[in-house]
Amino acid sequence: MKRFLPILLLTGFSSPVMADITHKLSSSVQLSVAAAATQVERIGTSYSVSGSGVDTTYTPSGGSAVSDGIGSLTISSGVGAIPTLEATQKTAGSSFSFSQTFTQGDAISASAPTAGTVSNFSNQTSTGSGTAGDLAGTILTSGAMTLTAGGAGTVATGQFVNELTID
Repeated sequence: MKRFLPILLLTGFSSPVMADITHKLSSSVQLSVAAAATQVERIGTSYSVSGSGVDTTYTPSGGSAVSDGIGSLTISSGVGAIPTLEATQKTAGSSFSFSQTFTQGDAISASAPTAGTVSNFSNQTSTGSGTAGDLAGTILTSGAMTLTAGGAGTVATGQFVNELTID
């Protein structure tokens, strides 16, 4: 029994167990209504000519024919017009290549684009404004959540977090 006495004494005088307990509750509701927006990108006019083994001729407006020329763009209100270009093979039976490329650009607009309407721009994204309607959100202390949808272009997000930490 004397042998067990030191063990019994040590267990009786041991330190108590220490533990930290942290409990956190948090909740949030986020309601948003989108604004109207329009984004446009205006593209420019481009013109290119390449070739070999060909003779070219173009006639500018009101002028005389120009040999071995490629012409030029005529720009009006930001829109280019392609020149009339004639190409003929230099030597019959010989090899030749000819390429002509034209991209019609967007006209310069007299006014800013309006959301929800189509304007004269090539690349356009338009979004109408949202409608709040019945958009609403509540979170009770019990964590019960109620989110009510609004109209088009609305977002309702609710979150309830229950965190328990034991160290």
